[in-house]
Amino acid sequence: MRPLLAIVIALTLVAVAAAVGLFAGENRSGGEVSGPSPAVTVAGPAKATVAAQPRAGRVLALADAIRELDLIKPARTKRAEDFSLNTPGSGKFRLFDHHGQVVLINFWATWCPPCLEEMPAMERLYRQHRDGGFTLVAVSVDADSKLVAPFLMARKFSFPVALDPSMNMANTYGVRALPSSFIVARDGTLAALAIGPRHWDNDAAHSLIEGLAR
Repeated sequence: MRPLLAIVIALTLVAVAAAVGLFAGENRSGGEVSGPSPAVTVAGPAKATVAAQPRAGRVLALADAIRELDLIKPARTKRAEDFSLNTPGSGKFRLFDHHGQVVLINFWATWCPPCLEEMPAMERLYRQHRDGGFTLVAVSVDADSKLVAPFLMARKFSFPVALDPSMNMANTYGVRALPSSFIVARDGTLAALAIGPRHWDNDAAHSLIEGLAR
């Protein structure tokens, strides 16, 4: 029995060795087994600019756009008052930082129904032109600034928002009704103003921004 047992063990060892040799040979022929491949880095330009999608619709002359939106043009050339206001995210918005852009300054409050009515159109206007030399800042005059962040989060607006709880800046701009909007040209002068809500997503509004941004 012992010689037979020794033969069986020897044959088993030979079979195991052959299997190991075969497995090793397959690895050598198919390439070394290693960990996950490293991610491939795709190089791009240093600064990527996302171009706004072409807008379908009428293109109005600047004067026609102002007239159709029923905007008020200042009687004389006047520079927009610079300001620096806190934002709900503990940052700052300063008007002068956006010199060279068209800026729409909108004074509003969470308790103002006409303000809330025009804000979705403001968001669409902002998204269309934010990569083309335009920004929009909605200046809240809510006495309790803590109401503003939850309001914005619920509605997912992406345009900048600033806080003016004491209404110092609203008074500087002569705001007497909400909403009130001031359009600042690229050279920092006031181009037009609107008292009350507007359709900020119609052809006249888009033509206004496009005309001032040229």
